[in-house]
Amino acid sequence: CPTRARSVDHLLRSLLLPMLLLLPAGRAAVVGDFNQVQHCKDFLYMGTPPRGYLSSDSFTKICQHYEDQPRYVTLYDARRHIPIYSAYTFKKSDGEKTLDLPWMFEPQVTALSNMTPFGQSSSAYTPPDLEDSQATLEDYAEAIRYERGQLNPVGHQADPSDKASTYTLTNVVPQTRELAGSWAQHQWLIRKRLNNFCGGRAFVVTGVTDSGTTVRRGNVDRVAVPDYVWSAYCCANFDRNAPYSERYKFPAFAAYGPNDQAHSQVLEVPLKSLEKFLAGRMAVNHNFQLFHNDCMSGG
Repeated sequence: CPTRARSVDHLLRSLLLPMLLLLPAGRAAVVGDFNQVQHCKDFLYMGTPPRGYLSSDSFTKICQHYEDQPRYVTLYDARRHIPIYSAYTFKKSDGEKTLDLPWMFEPQVTALSNMTPFGQSSSAYTPPDLEDSQATLEDYAEAIRYERGQLNPVGHQADPSDKASTYTLTNVVPQTRELAGSWAQHQWLIRKRLNNFCGGRAFVVTGVTDSGTTVRRGNVDRVAVPDYVWSAYCCANFDRNAPYSERYKFPAFAAYGPNDQAHSQVLEVPLKSLEKFLAGRMAVNHNFQLFHNDCMSGG
């Protein structure tokens, strides 16, 4: 009985969560709050996650692990099968993409484990309950209008293992081919800016707004298609001698772009402008804020 199975799964997750929080840091999985676990806090400016999201029983907070090491954090919607946002620290790099990396899923959404690659074929290893909690390769194989858009992009990481960790479907949303091209250019621009003018750590949050459109498979709604993709960075320690055309975009700046086939222009905006834009399109309260104190507290 599907209803009973879901009830049992929900009970198991509620029982597992307290135990997961007591496990050693290198083995942490789904967490109650990002800022209560040290290695999760490290990916967030001032150890503080975006605030103001209205709670949902389908939201899962994941410390994304690869090779037993935390890599970034993701707020994941297990009902819509997409990440709401991924938060990561930018690593200075040449932006090179790593080829031939396997796509992975997250066992830790329902159990304790690192990211796990799909098999040589998309169905070679699929836990029985995987499709209840997240997208699979089959979903994207049939979504010919969309590409797998990484919220934490491989080009913003330098270490090979950090790069590999971005290839999990819990870090991916369906992105139109039109936006995918524009968004890749935006990611290149941000990489160049932070490489050249950010003197300390840069914190990035990239996320989506939801819509009623979904990717369907077998006449079943499988993966929500975002209306918009957005991103914001925070670098408190920046080059104050940089050209004004770049300097005024520090310590924080942002961007968003429509995820449709007719319009794909990515618009760069101040952080507060993005927050105002998102507040009108997401379930958030009046305290909505992407970075602690708008990235103005130092650090």
